This record gives sequence, C-alpha cells and structure tokens, in this order.
Amino acid sequence: MSEIPYKIYLTENELPTHWHNIRAVMPEQPDPMLHPGTMKPCVKEDLLPLFCEGVVEQEMNSTDEFIEIPREIRDFYKMYRPSPLVRAYCLEKELGTPAKLYYKFEGNNTSGSHKLNSAAAQTYYAKKQGVTHLTTETGAGQWGTALAMSCVFFGVDLTVYMVKISSEQKPYRKICMETYGAKVVPSPSDTTDSGRKILAENPGTGGSLGCAISEAIETAVKTPNCRYVLGSVLNHVLLHQSVIGQETKAACDMYGIAPDVIIGCAGGGSNLGGLISPFMADKLRGKNNIEFIAVEPASCPSLTRGRYAYDFGDTARTTPLMRMYTMGSGFIPSPNHAGGLRYHGMSPILSKLYHDGHIKAKSYVQSEVFEEAVRFARAEGTLPAPESAHAIKAAVDEALRCKETGEARTILFGLSGTGYFDLAAYDSFNRKTMTDHVPTDAELEKGFETLVKV
Repeated sequence: MSEIPYKIYLTENELPTHWHNIRAVMPEQPDPMLHPGTMKPCVKEDLLPLFCEGVVEQEMNSTDEFIEIPREIRDFYKMYRPSPLVRAYCLEKELGTPAKLYYKFEGNNTSGSHKLNSAAAQTYYAKKQGVTHLTTETGAGQWGTALAMSCVFFGVDLTVYMVKISSEQKPYRKICMETYGAKVVPSPSDTTDSGRKILAENPGTGGSLGCAISEAIETAVKTPNCRYVLGSVLNHVLLHQSVIGQETKAACDMYGIAPDVIIGCAGGGSNLGGLISPFMADKLRGKNNIEFIAVEPASCPSLTRGRYAYDFGDTARTTPLMRMYTMGSGFIPSPNHAGGLRYHGMSPILSKLYHDGHIKAKSYVQSEVFEEAVRFARAEGTLPAPESAHAIKAAVDEALRCKETGEARTILFGLSGTGYFDLAAYDSFNRKTMTDHVPTDAELEKGFETLVKV
C-alpha cells in the first residue's frame, strides 16, 4: 500500500459522472411531501410552479441509485473539482492522539464552500428550461455566493434574501454576491407581504432562514419566468452534493483508508448528506459498520431536541409539508455566528436515517466550537467556517477519547468551507465577547406550537 500523502487528489478523469441517490438504497423511504391545501402527497405537477422541471424529477426519484451528471455541469465542476481529502497530521500531533484524522476540504473555490456543487446544477436546469430569473435565501452567505457565481456563468438573473443578522455580521459576503451580479435583500424586509407580516409580529428580529425562504418563494411566484432554488434540505440538493462523498470514497479506496466514524455539520443537511451518501449505502447493505455523526449548534438543535413531525419549510407556511426533525417553522433561532446552521428543520432523508438509528447527533455551544476552530487553524493552517467547526469539535472530541482509550480509530469529517468572511465571529471569540445561547424548553415549545397536526 502506498504511503498516505497529506493531500489525496483524484484526477480530472476520475471525477464522478453520476450523482448518487441514497433514497434508492434506503430500506424505508422518508414520508412524502404533503400539499398544504389538500394534505395529500405532492405530485410532480404540484412542484413545477415553484421549482425547475429537471430538479423536480430528481426530487421525486426514489428508484435510480445513480443519476447521470450532464456534461455541462461536469465541465463546470472541473473548474474547482476534485477537492482534496487531507490527512490532518498536524492536528493529530497537536492532540497527541493515536487516531487517524482526515477531512474532505470543500473550501477551495471562490464561494468558499460545498454549496457550488448544487448551485451549478440547479442553475443549469433553470437555463435549460428557459428560466430567466431565480430567487433564493441564504444564511451565512455561502449558498448565495455560490448561486451568484453559477447564475452569472449561465446567464440567469438572481435575487437573494439574506438573513438580516447574517448580512450585518458578514457584509463582505453580501459584497461578493453583488460583485457577481446578484441583488441582495436583508430578510425579513418590507419588499414582500410575508416579510412585512414577519416584521409586524417580530419587530427588530434578526430573521431566520425560514423567513428568508418565505420572501424568496413569494417573489418567485409573483415574478414572470422565475423559479425558486434551495441550497439544502431537499432531496435533489443532497443528490447534487453526493459528488463529495463519491470523491471521498474513491480516495479512501485508493489508499485503503477505512473510516470508523464520519462526521459532518448539519443545518439543513446538504453537506453531511452529500459526504455520507455512498458510505451509508454500503452500511445499509451490510458492507461496513461506520458510525455517522451529525453535529448541530445547541442554539438550533433540530435533531437533538426537535420533534419528528410534518412541518412547513418556511416561516410564512407556504411550502409543502415535510416530515423532518424540526423546531417548528415559527422558531426564530438566536443570532449565533454559524448562520448556515440556523434552520428550524433537517433534511427528510437525514431525519429518516436518524429516526431509524443509522445516524447519531450531537450539539455544541458556539464558544466551544470556536475554541476548536482556532486550534484547527493554528495546526492545519486553514481558517474553518463556523459551520464546519462544529464537525471539527466532534472530531477532536472523538480523537481525544481515542487518546484516553488507546484506540487508533480512523475519523473522517467534512470541512465544508472556509471562514475568511467570518472574521467578525473570530474577533468576537478572540475578544471574549462571544455569548452562548441554549433555548429553554419554554422557548422550544413556542416553536412546537406552530406545528401542523397531520
């Protein structure tokens, strides 16, 4: 076996030619989306007024394990893929652990995160359909930046509703999106009916992804030749992100790396879902016994403290209902710095896998997450995104446990993006002005009260 290098790259010719559809392998399917008017399972025609036809077909596909990636998208991927699988030798030394640490690094593109994998795909299908305008939401700004990049590449106009507190904390993300030609609106805003309603009910709110989704959807349905695109949660987004897991598995197979545990941060689920997809398929077939861990902020703990229930995907309650682990669509999380994880619900796919015991979940307060983010930056030289740092925290905890027990486990985690637009958060941590908020049971109950009885 060859000596394992610091960074393992596939060649351009080894890039995946198909996305991996984990739904085709799951023993039990996630419960179907429900039409909010009829409470019956959604059919393709229900989704076409909102989403592009190409992604609707993928959203409804539960039978084809592999779905071909169009040549135009693969050519776009070649601009920044494959991404490296990195052996964290320096972090291992810093921790003094017998564990082997690896991370899949998705921050080596201008958007700074994994989000470009689905942004390129969704924009391609919009262009192919003749759609001229897209709307979306963004939390920390990685998704909005990625979509702005792909929209200018394919020649589609874009309006981004950015969670207000994130637009204030991360102004350079907003500037980056605008540089690529996107129109950016802090949300909730007074430009939509749903935004005005949210502001009337929650004066001074910093917003949430649920609020921004409501505004983006309203604009999409009121704008001619426009569609809405989403950066996480839905089946087709996790499908597009499976290029992460397939590259990772190919690199592991190349060097005989057998992960004992795979860890990823989880807000809506796209990063973790994409990373674990082919590994989870093998586990479901009895080919491995990998432990999968989803890591979320304690301030928005949908898996660890949420309820498995049907819920709306947005605050204004306009989307189809999805059965997922959720805090309730009315839940407004605290303005913590991991803006990409401030979503009230979790992907129906990951929710089902978690509910059936195939995934574990942990949550951390942000100060302990940033402590490990700084340790990682000093050891490995890359400043991680606050979202990604949640995975780092869990990986470090596991590595330190191995130090105590003497186990030489192989730990693999997703470094989903960089934190160079998140310096205000690091400044807050460095100056010891960062605060931690863990919602009380009473606060959670307010969100649960907004759940629909189905």
